[in-house]
Amino acid sequence: MNRTTKQLSLFALLALVAGMFAVAIPSSEAEADDPAPTASPAMDAIVGELAPDFTLQGTDGETYTLSDLQGQFVVLEWLNFGCPYVQKHYGSGNMQALQEKYTEQDVVWLSVVSSAEGKQGYYPPAEMNAKNAEHGGQQTTILMDTSGEVGRMYGARTTPHMYIVNPEGTLIYKGGIDDKPTTDEADIEPATNYVAMALDAALNGEAVPVEAAPPYGCSVKYAAR
Repeated sequence: MNRTTKQLSLFALLALVAGMFAVAIPSSEAEADDPAPTASPAMDAIVGELAPDFTLQGTDGETYTLSDLQGQFVVLEWLNFGCPYVQKHYGSGNMQALQEKYTEQDVVWLSVVSSAEGKQGYYPPAEMNAKNAEHGGQQTTILMDTSGEVGRMYGARTTPHMYIVNPEGTLIYKGGIDDKPTTDEADIEPATNYVAMALDAALNGEAVPVEAAPPYGCSVKYAAR
């Protein structure tokens, strides 16, 4: 075997070993957030197009169909009370303040739980209402999406993941609640809150300044497929 052939064989061996380690070692972020396999969303709702219609049961016992809510602004907030990013916004009172402010302006605020039964964030409806009462939630209701069908339809990836639908049924914002992707409550005050900015503009008949932003938080705990 000549020198060039030996070098090529060594490089091939090193590449094979590197590939084995790349597959075998999961990212630290995945381990910390989601030790169990989580199914990925298959679709994405598109800003500027009609928001995908759906029907879900609320923990208040009522059935909610998105298309029945045309004529009002609707906020969809993906929720998991076990997620530290959600705890940041509920522990500080930030999420509840937003819910109260905008529901008082006739905005329908729907918190959607797409956690599968047995996974973090899932509670039966009565327990979910009790947990929400502990946190002082001010949303219109919590919707149970245990199958994950609606979450996947919207491409919801994180908790929280925020969407805003205008009275015509068009999606006008999707993404993170703000521009500070941390679990630190101290980051809330200096953050640019994209949801508040979008709602304030839209309610005043103005163009939404930021229509999409990267979502951040814990992965949605979907049922495996």
